[in-house]
Amino acid sequence: MKLTITLLGLGSAALVAGHGYVDNATIGGNFYQFYQPYTDPYTSPTPSRISRPIQGNGPVTDVTYDDLQCGGYTDGGIVGSSPAALHAPAAAGSKVTLHWTLWPDSHVGPVVTYMAKCPSSGCTGYMPGKDKVWFKIAESGRTGTSDTWGDTSLMKSGNAGYTYTIPSCISAGYYLVRHEIIALHASYSYPGAQFYPGCHQLQVTGGGSTNPSGLVAFPGAYAGSDPGITYDAYKAQTYTVPGPKVFTC
Repeated sequence: MKLTITLLGLGSAALVAGHGYVDNATIGGNFYQFYQPYTDPYTSPTPSRISRPIQGNGPVTDVTYDDLQCGGYTDGGIVGSSPAALHAPAAAGSKVTLHWTLWPDSHVGPVVTYMAKCPSSGCTGYMPGKDKVWFKIAESGRTGTSDTWGDTSLMKSGNAGYTYTIPSCISAGYYLVRHEIIALHASYSYPGAQFYPGCHQLQVTGGGSTNPSGLVAFPGAYAGSDPGITYDAYKAQTYTVPGPKVFTC
């Protein structure tokens, strides 16, 4: 089902006038600069990153696009994203902090994080496609009916970032992490949402032997009719984050 690409009349201009992405991360105590959409494509040699290419600071506006997985720009002829060159070592059970560019206060919504296990050879040649490989590890939606959302803390200059925890019970290996903000500001006039996803690659050490169940695919995990997508953020009502339940050990 097409979402706001037609409902909001955004088209390709939205991808220029959009509003944010993950700029860098702290993983295992180390700093990692993420893919820079406005410089990396024009730098020679292209910098090696742990994060996959994204389209820029604009949204993915259709739940059926391959871009919904890790970013990209279907309308521009580049379907979805592509693997990054590196992995960041991280221990199971440890925390990862993602630093977003300053997020606009008009784009309220949840922050959601998924993981998918890559082959034993790593994530550098792996594309999940439409396979059901993703499990949700964290979500932060609306606090009751207040004006506090998962992305509220990212709207302050110099924000401390958004932190997720790698499940302690998953097996060691290579993982692709999908992290997104779902902006619900568009629902003031129209039903729908805008998605700001990105993916980064980890080499998880330690851990246990649990294989998460209830896996989902992207695209596929969300429907345009989901209550968490066709939601009016300007009303005092509770909110349910779309997608599966959060996996816990």
